[in-house]
Amino acid sequence: MTTRPHALSTSPWLAGMREAIPLLGGYIPVAISFGLIAIQAGFTAWEATLISVLVYAGASQFLFIGMVAAGSPLWLVVAMTLLINVRHLVYAPNLAPWLTASRHWPWLMHGLTDQIFALAHSRLPQLPEHQRLGWYTGAALLAWASWIAGTVLGAVAGDWLMTQWPLLGEVMPFALPALFLVLVVPRFTSRRWTLALCLTIAMAMACTLAGLTNLGIPLSALCGALCFYLVKFDTRPTGGSHE
Repeated sequence: MTTRPHALSTSPWLAGMREAIPLLGGYIPVAISFGLIAIQAGFTAWEATLISVLVYAGASQFLFIGMVAAGSPLWLVVAMTLLINVRHLVYAPNLAPWLTASRHWPWLMHGLTDQIFALAHSRLPQLPEHQRLGWYTGAALLAWASWIAGTVLGAVAGDWLMTQWPLLGEVMPFALPALFLVLVVPRFTSRRWTLALCLTIAMAMACTLAGLTNLGIPLSALCGALCFYLVKFDTRPTGGSHE
């Protein structure tokens, strides 16, 4: 079922930023954790912030600082970082049909995270073409800015925050998984989506139990995507969402 485009009554930039605000509940706590861990691993606050500005890849950043701190060779650090982010090869074809003609899209793809992809994939088809670029720009920039701000806060005041609120250290690691759950659960609307998601989850769990945590991310995403595109037995959604 195709959703009919509905023009925004406000600025697309502002609408994108407003609709991305719920993502900050997952971004900022994890970014604070990254800033704190980066400092503990021997990086300076400037270096930690620069990583969030240039890499901006969540799990890849934690892997990056861990491997660098452990003295891993540069080629292995780069290879593992790229391996984790290979899931973007799955994101690109799904988002491409909704991108309008603009020379700015290649630069804006730096802001394509898992959460922004999920939000954009459901929201862009609902917008007229002339408002999609502005909406995406607002949403992506707000998420990126919050990640950078959280990193700075963690790098500069992370130890003080953990001292003042010890429980915060237990809660923050769960923020991002909780955000993923919020984005994934609404997709259990058809047998096709459910099968693909269950296969992805099962593959990720199997890789984790086997000690292949880093490999599990791209491998699980690939298996889920192949399942979704190969299995065609369900073309009618059981809920209010399209496949």
